[in-house]
Parts: sequence; structure tokens; C-alpha cells
Amino acid sequence: DEIFEGKDIDTDVVTEADVGLNKSSTFNEGTKAPKESSTAELVELNKNSTVNNAESSKSEEFEKDSNITSLNNLNQTGAVNETAKADDFTPEVGLNGSSILDKELDERSNITVLNIAESSNNKSVAENVGTSEESFASKNDTVDINTSNNNAPDTGLGTTNSTSEKGVETNISAPVVSFNSSISSVEQHVTPSFDKNEKPKPKPIQNDFTKPSDNSSPRKAPKMKKKPEMLPPAVTTIADMNNLLYQSRVSYESPTPKWSSRADKVLLEARLQIENAPIIKNDPQLYAPLFRNLSMFKRSYELMENTLKVYVYKEGKRPIVHTPVLRGIYASEGWFMKQLETNKKFVTKNPRDAHLFYLPFSSRMLEETLYVPDSHNHKNLIEYLKNYVDTIAAKYPFWNRTEGADHFLVACHDWAPSETRNHMANCIRALCNSDVREGYVFGKDVSLPETYVRNPQKPLRDLGGNPPSKRPILAFFAGSMHGYLRPILLEQWGNKDPDMKIFGKMPNVKGKMNYIRHMKSSKYCLCPRGYEVNSPRVVEAIFYECVPVIISDNFVPPFFEVLNWESFSVFILEKDIPNLKKILLSIPDKRYRQMQLRVKKIQQHFLWHPKPEKYDIFHMILHSVWYNRVFQMKPR
Repeated sequence: DEIFEGKDIDTDVVTEADVGLNKSSTFNEGTKAPKESSTAELVELNKNSTVNNAESSKSEEFEKDSNITSLNNLNQTGAVNETAKADDFTPEVGLNGSSILDKELDERSNITVLNIAESSNNKSVAENVGTSEESFASKNDTVDINTSNNNAPDTGLGTTNSTSEKGVETNISAPVVSFNSSISSVEQHVTPSFDKNEKPKPKPIQNDFTKPSDNSSPRKAPKMKKKPEMLPPAVTTIADMNNLLYQSRVSYESPTPKWSSRADKVLLEARLQIENAPIIKNDPQLYAPLFRNLSMFKRSYELMENTLKVYVYKEGKRPIVHTPVLRGIYASEGWFMKQLETNKKFVTKNPRDAHLFYLPFSSRMLEETLYVPDSHNHKNLIEYLKNYVDTIAAKYPFWNRTEGADHFLVACHDWAPSETRNHMANCIRALCNSDVREGYVFGKDVSLPETYVRNPQKPLRDLGGNPPSKRPILAFFAGSMHGYLRPILLEQWGNKDPDMKIFGKMPNVKGKMNYIRHMKSSKYCLCPRGYEVNSPRVVEAIFYECVPVIISDNFVPPFFEVLNWESFSVFILEKDIPNLKKILLSIPDKRYRQMQLRVKKIQQHFLWHPKPEKYDIFHMILHSVWYNRVFQMKPR
């Protein structure tokens, strides 16, 4: 009871020096996490899965029709890249843009979102819950709820009369050099549409508490139902991740809301508009080859700006909650927390207007405050988060409505995946440690960029780098020998080749090139994994306009939902470290210059500004959360 306070809390901003943080004041990429025996919960997906037209079968309650949705040959998209055609290093990618719909599906595609049929049972549930929400509003003094908010601003989400009958924009971008056993994946992004008659599978409501006689008694969050555990493959290549992402659009099942809301209808309409986005060939602010589908991203971003409302929970006690850390390698979660909590455009004080609910805790402060050094046990940290969720579920009806599916968290500490995989399993988790084998779920979770902020007052200090002609170093890495991979890299290439500047931790010596000057003078900046798959060097390379070389199996790169990472970076399997120089030298100079130019253009999406700017890292994080939630929506 002493942990939580249900009152407004002024946001405090701290740096690591203020709270005595000792793990990220230097360039130290986290601590080795205590591993648990529980295996990450993933749904096994086949690369070339096809949803076939099933025979209609009758049941006592309803009839279910399955439409043909072919996922074979799903292709990743960017926009048309004329320079890619002249690139001799990568083959020209053919188009497979003819998505054929069955005549029966065409007849059913002319629907109106707001006229989705609901059963009488669902209607009665919604009415009953609406009454309980009004009761909740009258009892809760900390929340300003306006139950008669019918004059909502025009968001551009009107009624449409068609589903995705248009051809999805076909964008080609030159694939990156993918030096692994699988074929480089630049595939067309076809987003499956849905039928208004499609009914989600009913899911039983499961509670882990006894129904109280008094309605005002505290409630707990229902236990998350565990799916059968299935191990992903030992190595998930970037091509595999592309397939998993596309398949997640139809395979991932978000918990069905217990009752419908106005926000659900808005999100469903947003999905239709994104799927039918008008084709954009050129945009003055966005470079098409960097995106899977520029048209869909642009429309989604516009709808987010005009529509999205986020409710930020006020519950929780400092320093774990509402205390952003703005310095060091975990700064992403702190900067996002600070900029969202002070944002008047996206944040609403009325939770009934919210499309998303933010859990404003710091995984860094959770570890710093509660972890017992050398205990190799973080059960008390997990218990704290469970109590935090129970407090919210007891005070508000929104968590239990979706079992947390419309709630999200932003956490950069290495332990965040294991700490949130049980009691926050349904939440949209923005994680720096975006490891496929640690439970990252495509279609739900978001890969959070790990940004190393050296000076919170000047986050853009030293931005940029030398032009390609003044980058004499082929490849550069320097850092602590965390994990199993970096010692292998150092043993293989350390002090053995003048073109390969591979070091351990680099001290600052006056008169000698320091870490930053090396990155600014290198063609390729190596980003090997540390204790976990993530590394701040990925964003650092972009910051200093150096082409990132990602050497981390199973790592899902940031903003994977919308960015075409293979157009501006290189992915190398861990087993190919002995061939590292040979691989990099095989990339033609023309291709390198093309990637380096794209790194400069992608840079705007990875920068923190004292005040958020359009398309910057704050908006990109929020957009990925919004985008995943939108595509979880299906008609009831």
C-alpha cells in the first residue's frame, strides 16, 4: 500500500548521476541478466503459409466463412527506387502485385465499418458495462470523465465503403547485401484485408480472484493464459523476420474486448484507411526506399497525428514510476516518458477517449531500486510490476476490458522481456532487447531503438560525420567484451589488419583518435551483440552517418513494422565473422555510397529533440505502437 499513490504526480527528470546509477554512466551495455527456465512464448509460423478457402461448416451458434487469403510470395516493399536498377551488385527484384480476390469476397467487401453487426448478447454486455463505467466515473475523483463527449473533432476517420480492393502500392528498393544462407528478402508488402462477416473465436473470460459481494472491493488483473510453448529456430534471419511480420497480420490474435467502445471503431476504420492509402510516389520529407510501404506509413502517421489519444496512468510511486532517466544507454525509455507525459496533443485526461493506455514505469529505475546486487534473482521486480498492474485493474475497468491489449510499455533494460512476459503478456511492449528467442511477438511488440545520450541538454551534439571520400577505415568497433560474441570478434580481427580497426574498450587519449572520431571516419560501423541482442551502436552508427553492420542473430531492428532495414544496413550472421572483411570488400563502392546516403536520410527518425519534431524518434516510437494496435483490430 505504501508503494502506490492515486494522486497527480509531478514528473521528475533525473540523470544517472542524480540517482547514483552506476551501470550506464560509462559505455556499458547492461548487466548480464539472470536467466529463467521459462521459454519465450511464440507461435510457430511457416514461412510460406497460405490461408486456404475452407469449406463452410454449420454449428449450433453461428456459421463461419473463410475467404481466400494467399500469403505465398509476400514481398517486402519500399517505394520505386530508380537507382536500384542500375546497381549491379543486387539483382532486380520482380513484382508480384496481382492480388486476386474471389468474386464472393468482392461482393462482401463493400461494407460500412460503423454498421458492423453485433449480437444482442454483446449489446447487453456493452450496456451493462456502460452503466458500470458511469459508476466508476462518479467514484473516482482523480479522473475527469465526460460521458457526453459527442462533439469529437474531425479526425479524417469517416465511413468508407470499401475494403482493400485497390492494389497495394508496390515499392522496390535495392536489397541490402544479405550474407547468409537464405535469399535476400525484398518482398512486396501485401496487407490482408478482412470480411465483415468474419467472427473472432470466442475466448473464455478467466479470472484468478473470487467474485466479491461488494462491487467496490479491489479487483486483480486476470492471469494471462499461456499458450503452448514452441521454440523458434536457433537462428532467425532477416528474411525469416520479414515472413513472420507479414504472417502476423492474420495469425496474431489479440484478446477480444469484453465490450465494444468508440475507440475500437475508430481504430478499425483507421485500418481500412491505411490499407487503402493513396499511392505516394514522392514526398519532400520522406525517402521512399527506406520504407516497406511509404503510402501506408504516410497515411498511418497522418491518422495518428489527427486521431490518437493516450491515457497516462497517474498511479505509482517514484522513483520507479514517473521518473525518466535521460542520460546513458537506457535513455530511450526516459526521453519517451518525459516527452509523452508533457504532450498535450496526444495525452487525454479522459480515459474513455483513449485508444491506448501508457504504463509509465522505468525498467532502469526498477532494477536500480529493487534489485539486490549479486543475487541473480529478480522475482521481486516481477512482483512489483504484478502489484502495479493489479492496482490499475482494481481502480479502472480498462485493463480488464482487453486484458491489457490496448496498454503499452516502453522499456530499455535488458531484463524487461522476462520481467513483463507473464503479467503484461498481452501489452504492446516496446523493448530494446527485441530478441525473437526471448519472446518478442511480431504484430504486437515494438523494437525500441537503444540510444546512448551523453549530454541530455545537447542530445544532438557531434551529429553527423565525414563524407564517403574521407572515410579511410573499412570497419570499426570498440567496446567492452560483453557476452560471447565480442571476444570472438576481437580474437579474429583485433590488431591483425590495418583496414579493420577492432578494439576492446577504447580510452580517451589526448592527441589520438577517440571513439567518435573513429565512427565519423569509418565506412562500416560494426554492431555486434553484447550480453543481449541489442546495442546502442546501431543508432550511433546512424547518428555519425556510418553504415551499420548488424552482427546479432535473432535481433529485430527498430521500427521493423515500417522500415526497410536492408536498404541502408548490412546484416551478417554471427558464424560469418571470419569472413567479415571479405564480405564488406565484396560490396561495390556504388552500393556503399547508396547505403551511406540512405543512412543520412534515415537519420531524422532516430534523433531526440528537446521538443519533439515531426517524424523524429519520439513520434516513430509512438507510431509503431499505434500501428501495431490498429492492425490488431478485427470486426466483432
